[in-house]
Amino acid sequence: MIPDGWASLRGLSVRRCEDEGLLNGTWLAGDPPRYVVQRVSPVFAPEVHDDIEAVTSHLAARGLATPRLLRAGDGALWARDGAGAVWRVMDFVPGRTHHRVGSPALARAAGELVARFHRAVDDLEHVYRHVRAGAHDTALHMERLDGAATGGEGRRLADAILDGFRTWRGRLDLPVRHCHGDLKISNLRFSEAGEGICLLDLDTLALQSLDVELGDAWRSWCNPVGEDSTETRFDLDVFAASVAGYREARPLGAEEREALVDAAERIALELAARFCRDAFEDRYFGWDPARFPTRVSHNLHRAAGQLSLARSARRQRGEIARLLAEG
Repeated sequence: MIPDGWASLRGLSVRRCEDEGLLNGTWLAGDPPRYVVQRVSPVFAPEVHDDIEAVTSHLAARGLATPRLLRAGDGALWARDGAGAVWRVMDFVPGRTHHRVGSPALARAAGELVARFHRAVDDLEHVYRHVRAGAHDTALHMERLDGAATGGEGRRLADAILDGFRTWRGRLDLPVRHCHGDLKISNLRFSEAGEGICLLDLDTLALQSLDVELGDAWRSWCNPVGEDSTETRFDLDVFAASVAGYREARPLGAEEREALVDAAERIALELAARFCRDAFEDRYFGWDPARFPTRVSHNLHRAAGQLSLARSARRQRGEIARLLAEG
């Protein structure tokens, strides 16, 4: 189980975290919790911890709250268990986790928190050691989906996703910057009063463009029913509030506003392609056996939901553009 490399964990109770994500196994140590203990998915190389340490050190120096890695007794940022799995320990940051944005007020706080993070890392000088090649290469994800989809219901859904990307109107040429890389709402920590505290789940830190970063945020935040529903819609009230909150801490340039118009649609299509591809390959995403008989059926369901969200964003493109152009 957990390697015996962290003296601070000894004697503490350990329980599985209810808000565990799709990839890393997560436990809470202490009652009340003092540390987050994670068995890191093999999709993340151990060098990701050097990136996490560099960025969180920079954030802390700028006065921002952030979870920090706890070094093991030998000074390392991570350790392996007897089976070779990588483990890490981080500070537990008290607060609330939300799995959907239930109000414009929360969306505004989320936008402001992300903007504070972006502003804080504007002057960060760091070369990432763990690079997820092609993580948001949307065209490549579509190519891989086309190659994996063999037939049946999944193939019909794949064709609809591929057609959505072929007719997408956006641009792919914004410059890269330091980004979190996975701003679904459950990766943001809030106070009980609804104020943004910090960003969590830092394995995806990377250089990428702002439209990818915020497009991923909006496809999560502006979906009022979550990823496990096919009855999705893009919520303009939540979108407007998040944009207003972001601009409170960091203004958006004209080129950024133009590229952001089609960002949420793009990332929803991209995630739909990834879910749909895993319905054929059956090996990547976690799934809920209490609700679905197989990983395949869960991924087809999630892919259909993301396609529905992309279509809703496209229908409201004019309003999205107007809201981004304001201020």
